Amino acid sequence: MSLWQWLGFKDRGIPLQEGSKIPRIQVRDDLGHLFYLDEVGKVGWTLVYFYPKADTPGCTAQACSLRDHFHEFTSLGVKIFAVSRDKAPALKGFKKKYSLPFSMVSDFDCRLMRSFGVPKWFGFASRQAFLFKEGTLIWRDLVGSTRTQADEVLRAIRERN
Repeated sequence: MSLWQWLGFKDRGIPLQEGSKIPRIQVRDDLGHLFYLDEVGKVGWTLVYFYPKADTPGCTAQACSLRDHFHEFTSLGVKIFAVSRDKAPALKGFKKKYSLPFSMVSDFDCRLMRSFGVPKWFGFASRQAFLFKEGTLIWRDLVGSTRTQADEVLRAIRERN
């Protein structure tokens, strides 16, 4: 058993590198819409962030940080996709409870996590964020902020706009 497996990490892939394109993968959001992430993200700004579990303290702080700055994101044309292994009912409940205005994506089978190189920690997604401009990765946060996620993403956009 490797050290990473002993520590609880599974599917420890290599994270997408800056300059990479959004992976071509079909996903379903919390409203039941089926779409290809790369098609939606090829125009403008797209933030894809991974979080461990809906309605937990850190994940709620992260989501609410993005919610509280959502007007700024929409004024810049940023599309936000929150991804976890939670199933659709948990995502819908989380979204409703905290009035989250962005798309929630269930990655129960870990296809998105693998395509982004996001490791699992005891079965949960590692907290990470990826910002794309015109479908190309221009910034990533491999540690994943909670309360300051929105500030960090907005700073990355301003530095590259």
